[in-house]
Amino acid sequence: MPLYHDDDQTMLKDSVSEFMKNEAPVSHLREFRDKDCKDGFSHGLWKQFAEMGFTGMLASEEDGGLGMGNVEAGIVLEEVGRNLTPSPFLTTSVAGVTALNEAGKAMRDQWLPGIIAGETVLGLAIDESVKFRPTQIAMKAERSGNGFKLNGRKQFVVQGGSADMLIVAARTGGSAGETDGLTLFAVEKDAAGLSADAARLVDSAMAAHVEFDNVEVTADAVIGEVDQGWSVMTKMLHAGQTGAAAEMVGVGAGAMDMTIGYLKERKQFGQVIGSFQALQHRTAHLYSEMEIARSAVLKAQQLLDEGDKGAPLMVSVAKAKAGRATNLAVREGVQMHGGIGMTDEYDIGFYMKRDRALSEFFGDANYHANLVAEMSGY
Repeated sequence: MPLYHDDDQTMLKDSVSEFMKNEAPVSHLREFRDKDCKDGFSHGLWKQFAEMGFTGMLASEEDGGLGMGNVEAGIVLEEVGRNLTPSPFLTTSVAGVTALNEAGKAMRDQWLPGIIAGETVLGLAIDESVKFRPTQIAMKAERSGNGFKLNGRKQFVVQGGSADMLIVAARTGGSAGETDGLTLFAVEKDAAGLSADAARLVDSAMAAHVEFDNVEVTADAVIGEVDQGWSVMTKMLHAGQTGAAAEMVGVGAGAMDMTIGYLKERKQFGQVIGSFQALQHRTAHLYSEMEIARSAVLKAQQLLDEGDKGAPLMVSVAKAKAGRATNLAVREGVQMHGGIGMTDEYDIGFYMKRDRALSEFFGDANYHANLVAEMSGY
């Protein structure tokens, strides 16, 4: 497939861009940070996402969604990143819905309508350490009656304190380091024995450290098959990783646009600093890096939507490349703004903070570069 959007996708991008600029600009993030919002996002805006059809993009038409793909979800996420919009879209409507698409009809009927209506938020309880290492999951899920009893702790569950349901990865067999024996569970927020300690992330989003103390769930809470959760989890993670990469491209593009605007306005020695050749060279290099990252992300989205066997490799290429290109964009942005770039008065610092959070979400650039090397035979 060509590495550009078709006519329908271009129309979607135009619509999403206009919506985000009007309803959820960077000032929206500053507002939520300054009032110390306990959820880190606007439930009213989440309802507007639903009215625009965003929340049900990846749900099938049979389940009341739009039956779209990762390319279309990525269009939304790039604009989310460009405007630093606080939203549970990535965790809920992309990664979460991808997992629920593998669940039975009863579970889909229970959770998808609320997501599509913009009333339900999901959290992903995967990580157990400060770094993303899904194969190292050690949390136990032991059989108890006709269900399971969960014990353990999950770290940095984004929207973990405000989620209506957590998708939890736990071991029903095997040991840490193995992919066999993992099972995914849908755990409701008010389950007995479940507790969450809120943690505000560097980009002002809210996460939680979640404790599971003999949390009992029925067999109906299993997403997919017992002991076979790795296959479902990888689909969920690939969607989340590609989505995070798309959002990072938006963050990098937003930072670059802001920086170029500043170069055209700021004057030194009687002329705009954008006329200085050294800054032009750096900006041209940044532009090329961002375009390469955008192409890598689009290719990963296309391969995922096609079910291509080469998708996992390209997903890691996209997350690694987007991570490094966006980090370059935010660093250059702060530097080219000069001293004012380090102050809270200018929004460029918010882009650096969102980049820092997204770079760790679903695995950082080094993690994915290593996966690319391993999948390439090194």
